[in-house]
Amino acid sequence: MRNDTHAVITRLLSADSPFALIHRRTPGHDQDTVEVLTGPVSEVERLTDIPLPTGAPEGGTAVADALALVPFRQIRERGFDVRDDGTPLAVLRPEERYALPLAEVLEALPAHRVDVEDGAFDVDDDAYAGIVRRVIAEEIGSGEGANFVIRRTFRGQIPDFGSTDALALFRRLLAGERGAYWTYVVRLADGRTLVGASPEVHVRMSGGTVVMNPISGTYRYPAGGADADGLLAFLHDRKEVEELSMVVDEELKMMCTVGDRGGVVVGPRLREMAHLAHTEYELRGRSSLDVREVLRETMFAATVTGSPVQNACRVIERYEPGGRGYYAGALALIGRDGGGAQTLDSPILIRTADIDGSGALGVAVGATLVRHSDPRGEVAETHAKAAGVLSALGVLPRPEGRDEAPAGPRLADDPRVRAALDARRADLAPFWLRMRTDDTAEGGVPGHALVIDGEDTFTAMLAHLLRTAGLAVTVRRYDEPGVREAALTHEGPVVLGPGPGDPGDTADPKMRFLRGLTAELVAGHRHGLLGVCLGHELIAAELGLEIARKDVPFQGAQERIDFFGREETVGFYNTFTARCDETVETELAMHRVELSRDAVSGDVFALRGPGFAGVQFHPESVLTMDGVGVVAELLAVVRV
Repeated sequence: MRNDTHAVITRLLSADSPFALIHRRTPGHDQDTVEVLTGPVSEVERLTDIPLPTGAPEGGTAVADALALVPFRQIRERGFDVRDDGTPLAVLRPEERYALPLAEVLEALPAHRVDVEDGAFDVDDDAYAGIVRRVIAEEIGSGEGANFVIRRTFRGQIPDFGSTDALALFRRLLAGERGAYWTYVVRLADGRTLVGASPEVHVRMSGGTVVMNPISGTYRYPAGGADADGLLAFLHDRKEVEELSMVVDEELKMMCTVGDRGGVVVGPRLREMAHLAHTEYELRGRSSLDVREVLRETMFAATVTGSPVQNACRVIERYEPGGRGYYAGALALIGRDGGGAQTLDSPILIRTADIDGSGALGVAVGATLVRHSDPRGEVAETHAKAAGVLSALGVLPRPEGRDEAPAGPRLADDPRVRAALDARRADLAPFWLRMRTDDTAEGGVPGHALVIDGEDTFTAMLAHLLRTAGLAVTVRRYDEPGVREAALTHEGPVVLGPGPGDPGDTADPKMRFLRGLTAELVAGHRHGLLGVCLGHELIAAELGLEIARKDVPFQGAQERIDFFGREETVGFYNTFTARCDETVETELAMHRVELSRDAVSGDVFALRGPGFAGVQFHPESVLTMDGVGVVAELLAVVRV
């Protein structure tokens, strides 16, 4: 076998044809092997254009049919704004496939140093810190979203770069990085090469089960190495807790779009790597969609874009120079199992060197910016994220001067660390901790709800929650033709969903439309109206309440509130809020409008009146402990 391994590697070193080497830590996959794929590469326009065979493979053995390189620009398939840099959706169709022993591959691969010249970040540390400040103040602070990922790119030149250098870099990553989900090198016919060690699943599908893996929160190892006390401080940091919860909510939106019965949250867990550790969850669901549709609906993770994803794409365009290329896109290995069912295994394209045929190098990294972000801390995070690849390139020294990742004790095995992770799970809604089935409806709310999407696919989670409560549900975007007439004539409850933006901005066409629709629904809809977040603010404005910008945005905040006389733990994603004093509250009570509000700030958490109700928080969020109960109660109240 050793001779066969050396023969395969030798052929790759001398050939100009495309190839890919992949080491996967996929559950159920042999982690002691490296897969080698060779074959022609073609370019297609859309994900659905990827040609796939059907039926059981010959011999009844699982097979890889295509390896797709999905660029970030592909998110335009979802109708989102994106800077089109022309990076192709490339598809390698394997003609030869090998599964080689990992140890033999490491022995056969070239091990020389690959030198980088003129290396530097395109956005320097001070400029990036300035971007962080602007995003917090101008984007999160104005209600454009809960979090955003803004990239910077380390650029340089590798002289005389070729296949030998590509494989040498792959070997250094394979030996020097631990905890990666995929470690890979993909080389195209024009010499463009992607080599990286991605920690994060984009999406995985097998036997109808879909898995996503939101990773967020970064513990940067200190100079002396990782220690349990430093990790525990990180695990209890509220900023890090909220950062992870927000991306879980964002990816659950996608899971509820592709999943037949929503999704279930597993974890949290700790992902330990050579230079840093991350916290992560796993989301699981069941889907009957084609794998290409699953890929399309999950472009791209909040951990590399922001929340909500559609508006995050607009923010990315405003702050990032040039297009993203393959950064934050995905590799996608598509195949069939022994029975012919589709399979998909796809990592996010992060922690990756993108090298063109001339040797021009780019290593893109980004930090997740939230309301509590420290600009200098986010700068340091980008350096830590780039360190694994830059160490393989020789730009940075290896940890402790070693060429291989140390195999010391796992911090996740410390009982105190396990307890801290378990405590995080206790703060998640039980609704999302078990898979729903056809017989797990939790309420008896009859009827058909129409949900109006204000550019935030939290509506997918909201629809899942409403169905679980017993309702049939239709979701329509606010800008779809005929949506106003559909809402006004709907014979059932209408739910005005959340969305980014300033509800008081009369220059915004979306807000003008939604405010007009809200006024008509409050005045004339007799089958019940429920507003969530933005929808709540619109109803409150129609009642004459002040809509104010909060001094500190409540993006991803879990709070205990008085909800009409009882305590509820709920999740907020708002920059704006309805606000009033006791005098206004008393006046509204005369018109049978009841408020749940903070006695000190005057912030209105919820309201209910004849035929309508609203909540500033998100009952569908993983942060709201009894969202089903809250929604069922309010829908019962609004029926008139």
